[in-house]
Amino acid sequence: MFTRRQTLSLLGAAATVAILPTTRRASAAEPLKELRFGWQKNGVLALAKGTGALEKRFADRGISISWAEFSSGPPLLEALGTGAIDFGPTGDVPPLFAQAAGGNLLYAGTYRGSVAASAILVRKDSPIQSVADLKGKRVAFKRGSSAHNFTVKALRKAGLDITDIEPADLSPSDAAAAFASNQIDAWSIWDPYLAVAEKDPQTRVLTTAEGIVDSWSYFLSNGDFTAAHGDVLADVLDELAKVGAAAQADLDGTVAALSKITGVPEDIQRIVLTRKGFSLADVSTVGPEAIAYQQALADEFYQLQIIPKQLTVSDIVWKGRAS
Repeated sequence: MFTRRQTLSLLGAAATVAILPTTRRASAAEPLKELRFGWQKNGVLALAKGTGALEKRFADRGISISWAEFSSGPPLLEALGTGAIDFGPTGDVPPLFAQAAGGNLLYAGTYRGSVAASAILVRKDSPIQSVADLKGKRVAFKRGSSAHNFTVKALRKAGLDITDIEPADLSPSDAAAAFASNQIDAWSIWDPYLAVAEKDPQTRVLTTAEGIVDSWSYFLSNGDFTAAHGDVLADVLDELAKVGAAAQADLDGTVAALSKITGVPEDIQRIVLTRKGFSLADVSTVGPEAIAYQQALADEFYQLQIIPKQLTVSDIVWKGRAS
């Protein structure tokens, strides 16, 4: 059985993030020597890290690859905006906070996940039986993450507002510990943390995101890096699309590979990769549908006074490789 100690060990490991220096990026006239990725314990970028696909893609151009792990989108985008990394994945909400803060970044690509890959969890013996029962309760989610958006919309569907609960701004690892020790009443979280937590027989899913919120995620890139090396960025997205397509065609092999890369057990990885609607092959540039979704989200979060100013999402969408 996958024990609570193993669960917390896994979640705690994902919380460790290197302190990354901010460095000046080379101009377009200077050859790129290093490509710096931020990654999380899921998805096609994690798989590319383990297979060395990007290292192989850029080896003949003399470009080395470096990796920094993050437990959630907000700190990843902070590093991206300050130029400590060049590229990384995140959910839908973190880019809004980063753009509002003036972060130097662009939406570079997108991928869609499963609506079953996010959920609000409670303890099995909790008296909370519906989202409406969360009124007055302490609910953990990482502020500025996709779980923030999901929580807002789940509450609204139940006739509640975010002010009707006591929000607890916790990273996945801190929330896992708080949930295990009954310091919070509910936890809004995404895969693979969700799949790990679901293995505990004392955990109950209150609701998934199905019917509440779509599951859009994004690849973002540093603005200076993109301006100088759009050709490299285009090749990164092309390689990730190839890695994703190959991985989706061999799920058994992908389960084993991702387990080795991330330290997440194979049974957990299989749950993540076989969620309804999930596909590693779904990597593309940012199209009108994704922009419209993100703009509607930006407008909503501004109206709720969650972000401090009105945003125009299209202002920071990469237009693609220069012709």
